[in-house]
Amino acid sequence: MFIFSSKKLNKYYLYKMNSIKVKNCSACRTPFNCGDTPEGSKCWCKNFPPIFTPTEVVDCLCFSCFTAACSTKIDKYVATLSSETATNNKAKDLPKTTHLIEGIDYYLENGNYVFKAWFHLKRGHCCTNGCRHCPYGFKKI
Repeated sequence: MFIFSSKKLNKYYLYKMNSIKVKNCSACRTPFNCGDTPEGSKCWCKNFPPIFTPTEVVDCLCFSCFTAACSTKIDKYVATLSSETATNNKAKDLPKTTHLIEGIDYYLENGNYVFKAWFHLKRGHCCTNGCRHCPYGFKKI
């Protein structure tokens, strides 16, 4: 029987918890890396909005499938909003992120970023620039 000091045991469990695992996507079965690194870098999925409950997604999805699932769920939510209700949306109350995600926050058109309604909703107010996907109803004349 091995006896570890609590310091070594904590380090061992921290290493086990913070390690990259190869998983198969529960939707398309593609293998992908999942998890936090021992150095402290967070899993790529931590950059996505926390909009799923654990029962909705049985196991991890690959980047492509997770992006598609998030985009679908966000688009359904955005469709329930009007320019009158957009100011009181739930997206503005989510934790702030520093990463923009293609397909969630924006898409590219002729090399230009086109921000989606979700990006604007996270801000919580209209920027009055006449954005194409403004959920607040602002139109530049």
